[in-house]
Amino acid sequence: MRDARPVLLVEDDTIDAMTVRRAFRDLKLANPLAHAVNGEEALAYLRNETNSRPCLILLDLNMPKMNGIEFLEIAKVDQALRRIPVVVLTTSSEERDVVDSFRLSVAGYVIKPVDYHNFVDAVRTINLYWTLSELPVEGSENADASCQTPVAGGRQL
Repeated sequence: MRDARPVLLVEDDTIDAMTVRRAFRDLKLANPLAHAVNGEEALAYLRNETNSRPCLILLDLNMPKMNGIEFLEIAKVDQALRRIPVVVLTTSSEERDVVDSFRLSVAGYVIKPVDYHNFVDAVRTINLYWTLSELPVEGSENADASCQTPVAGGRQL
């Protein structure tokens, strides 16, 4: 296992957060899941040097205080945060949200399935994508804040 850094879940809905945790457990994903309930809390987590830098952020859009788009507008211009891959995981199928998310350099946009088995399949697909993706090694030239891919069941994502 080369990388066991956390995945940061930014989600205000307690049930959805529990569903993501359960999906991680059922899929035997080795990465710990850090949790923030809104964009402000996510930025505080990411800027706290005592926290491990996540290798992926799963971001809901509809949250109080600071929503997902507002979070992206800040994180994607911050030199220390901009290269952390972000996958939007939301209930919103609004075209404006999709366009704004990709304008702000998200790696993917997934609409949360209502059915748990479909939800697990969505998380499995995200996991598979990061298993196959190559990212620059953290600290390498021109890779200021990038990170290795997450680990699932002992495999690098």
